[in-house]
Amino acid sequence: MNAQRKIALVTGAGSGIGRAVSLALQAANYSVVLAGRRQSELDATAALASNTGGAMLPVPTDISQPDQVAALFAALHETFGRLDLLFNNAGMGTPAMPMEDLTFEQWSAVVGVNLTGSFLCAQHAMRLMKAQDPQGGRIINNGSISAHVPRPHSV
Repeated sequence: MNAQRKIALVTGAGSGIGRAVSLALQAANYSVVLAGRRQSELDATAALASNTGGAMLPVPTDISQPDQVAALFAALHETFGRLDLLFNNAGMGTPAMPMEDLTFEQWSAVVGVNLTGSFLCAQHAMRLMKAQDPQGGRIINNGSISAHVPRPHSV
């Protein structure tokens, strides 16, 4: 690994904002760990990488599952030895519907990814950032526009 190259982890890296951020970081010479549930989409993100940027490491992960987050960070640590930036981006919603029709399973899935997943990734990142030399790093939690502009039938 190039001592000057920084390491980033992006969740939700298989599409949308996660893909765009991953590619921008990689083009800026970061090596990027790509986390998301769909291997094919992570591979598609990696295939779009610049030839002159940092490495891309796709790691299929459901961030709502503690064992999968632990495996993600183990792969990151084994490959790169450090983490400089966590971009917590993975998120999900439900189909538009009145709140009273939302099932507990749908609610739990959203909370698992949007809240628990971000917590688990930040927790692992903090441990790694405190243990590495030099210490430190940045954690960015990306949220939905729904936090500021509620939409009908969106909980």
